[in-house]
Amino acid sequence: MSSLPDRADVVVVGAGIVGNSVTHHLADLGWRDIVLLDKGPLPDPGGSTGHASNFIFPVDHSKEITSLTLDSMRQYEKFGTLTTCGGIEVAREPARVEELHRRMSAATSWGIHAELITPDRVAELVPFIDKSIVRLGFWTPSVAVVDPLQTGALMRERATELGALTISPHTEVLGIDTERGRVSKVRTDRGDIETDTVVIACGVWSPRIARMAGAAIPLTPAVHQMIDVGPIPELEATGTEIAYPIVRDMDTLMYERQSGADLEVGSYAHRPILHEPDEIPSIAAAQLSPTQLPFTADDFDQQMHDALELFPDVLATEGAGVRHAINGLLSLTPDGGPLLGETPEVRGLWSAAAVWIKEGPGVGRMVAQWMTDGHAEIDLHSADIARFYPHQRTRHHVRARASEGFNKTYGIVHPREQWESNRQQRLSPFHPREVALGARFFEVGGWERPHWYESNRPLLDEFAVEDRPHEWDARWWSPITNAEHLAMRERVAMIDLTAFAQFEVSGPGALDYVQRMVVAQVDRPVGRVIYTPVLGANGGFRSDLTVVRLARDRFRIVTGGADGARDRKWFTDHLPGDGSVGFADVTSAVCTIGLWGPRARDLLAAATEDDVSNEGFPFGTGRWIEVDGVPVLALRLSYVGDLGWELHAPFEQGLRLWDALWEAGQPFGVVPAGIGVYGTTGRLEKGYRLMGAELESEYDPVEADLALPKVKPADFIGKEAYLRARDQKPTAVMCTLTVDDHTDPSGTRRYPQGGEPVLTPAGDRIVDNRGRPSYVTSAGAAPSLGAYLLMVYLPPEHAVEGTRLAVQYMGNRYPVTVARVGRTPLFDPSDERMKA
Repeated sequence: MSSLPDRADVVVVGAGIVGNSVTHHLADLGWRDIVLLDKGPLPDPGGSTGHASNFIFPVDHSKEITSLTLDSMRQYEKFGTLTTCGGIEVAREPARVEELHRRMSAATSWGIHAELITPDRVAELVPFIDKSIVRLGFWTPSVAVVDPLQTGALMRERATELGALTISPHTEVLGIDTERGRVSKVRTDRGDIETDTVVIACGVWSPRIARMAGAAIPLTPAVHQMIDVGPIPELEATGTEIAYPIVRDMDTLMYERQSGADLEVGSYAHRPILHEPDEIPSIAAAQLSPTQLPFTADDFDQQMHDALELFPDVLATEGAGVRHAINGLLSLTPDGGPLLGETPEVRGLWSAAAVWIKEGPGVGRMVAQWMTDGHAEIDLHSADIARFYPHQRTRHHVRARASEGFNKTYGIVHPREQWESNRQQRLSPFHPREVALGARFFEVGGWERPHWYESNRPLLDEFAVEDRPHEWDARWWSPITNAEHLAMRERVAMIDLTAFAQFEVSGPGALDYVQRMVVAQVDRPVGRVIYTPVLGANGGFRSDLTVVRLARDRFRIVTGGADGARDRKWFTDHLPGDGSVGFADVTSAVCTIGLWGPRARDLLAAATEDDVSNEGFPFGTGRWIEVDGVPVLALRLSYVGDLGWELHAPFEQGLRLWDALWEAGQPFGVVPAGIGVYGTTGRLEKGYRLMGAELESEYDPVEADLALPKVKPADFIGKEAYLRARDQKPTAVMCTLTVDDHTDPSGTRRYPQGGEPVLTPAGDRIVDNRGRPSYVTSAGAAPSLGAYLLMVYLPPEHAVEGTRLAVQYMGNRYPVTVARVGRTPLFDPSDERMKA
């Protein structure tokens, strides 16, 4: 055991696979004076790394998680700690058969070899399975088991050889001090360490350590039950740890794998059993280890029955019994994703928590890159700990969502599926009127946001819109959205946009600050509305948003509700230290109505005495108007491609604003429209990009065709990379495709949802020169065009209008055509409607 230094460049708390990986990669990137602490012994300090089942199935619907997993597999292989055994996911039910076809599309998108196999083939690979209850198998030959403890030891050894690491097991963290909002010291039972950077990588204990510094890491320890049954002669005869493929019995939310002479059975099917970090026993008090709690047999009764059904012969072997059984702890978060990055509350306090064994080394490498360069090569926006708003970091919310999400671990989760727990957290002032109109609410950032209105169902008789005959395609969707879209295009619609996050920046340094933060030129006249990308240092997308110049020294920043928490941290992190810029989050003080359609000006003119003519209120400008005594910041812009305004008002006067507009709109046929029109149908018809879909850190504005005609003289974050991208031919270009034929082999019309691979007509994957695959980033109807659109990045040789390609959806390929290369919209390409 090394003695603790008085000072360190970084202290990593937790010596499981994640902490070891972070340490290893920081050392490789040139960090020195690294201290790795753990209260447990080495090589197994007693966390989840020591008891996890340690297998890796690489296919995930999430590109982000798949990328982290594949990176991890490469690292395990490099260290010689990966054993490939293959894996099979079996379907018992018809719905799971469909899901396995969807997983085949995901495997193709991310370049992982997989096959759908018959029950007979499943039995060939796993002879002791009862094939009679298997409908279909999903075979992934690259599935592997790993040794994370040995990997961790090799990683520590590597960092030590570089002269970068002090290792201190049996060391308890007692406190983390901060000064002026930044980490300053770690206090332990073996002495204090001055440092300005701490990485919390201690799994289920992470919330407890974060609280010492005044931060929140929103996870909860939860039980995952595992048993080992043996000895089983067939397995013992192999003479090896694992000779057969791992089986995931997906419909029972279980897995089974050989573990030497035993069959290990693990379950996500039991009731959610949550714990508190402070309740986890100490090493001295733990029977096995702190994260291996006593087995609660009653919770496993049904699972044992299901396992016996699938493996009747081996589990019923005479003399075999349960030789090991635990309630193992793992970390659950409110949305099931990892918690990575610097905490919103404390500078220099980093989280690398809620990470599975299969992602550990990849996470370690990405976090080390992020800490070193300010960005990682894999886009981590959906894993960023800053994604959560304050109410989503509360114990109540974490436990509610973790309880709901636990049984979805192996569940069939629809891409649009909505959470049910802890809803009604953020309600716009329009909410009572929306409920009365039959709104169907989806959640974003905690806001209840209407997606469509049942009161508009009669519009289905007025407009010819397509339904979706397959239940999966129609789940969490309604044809009413398409009818609302057409009513907006013909008349006028009101859309609740209160979920926008809004910030105000003011002070003598405000202009220089905003100039540095965004790509577009914001030194424009007061009243100008500016759309702009926000880049990371690598030139990839960090955000995209609207900036309004309200005065010479005051700006309003409007960004998406899903991105507001991340964007707030980004903007506040870069505030100048001289106090020349004030920053205020005004989100909860403002409500917003989008008013769009050819009659929008008529409606607004009837509700205000202010001049809203094209001459008096040109496109791309904003100013204050009055509507029935309500002061309104009106911004003339459009995300749906029609004439109209965003109308921002004081929150407490929002209901008055809604009622005034609603009444004024009756002669013009006003309809309420949901976010399905704003975020999908209207957006796709105009080819507008969406953060987290088309826009991510792995792509730049040139590839997205969002590079501006001129580059402003002022410096901004990512400028150097942006200039390089402008001087080079893009490796990929954002395109809009039409689906030419929706008919599957059964004659049913099917509708891709997003994430599907785009292929050549012969079925070959399309990958650009940087190794990035072509897949559907957004999909949806274009009712005004009578088409169904897909957005996708294509290499230049495929990004040619008229090119015929294919999209793979649910096991079938459908013909598609490149309809547009770049951002010129298919609907109203000259933008005449919104600028009229």
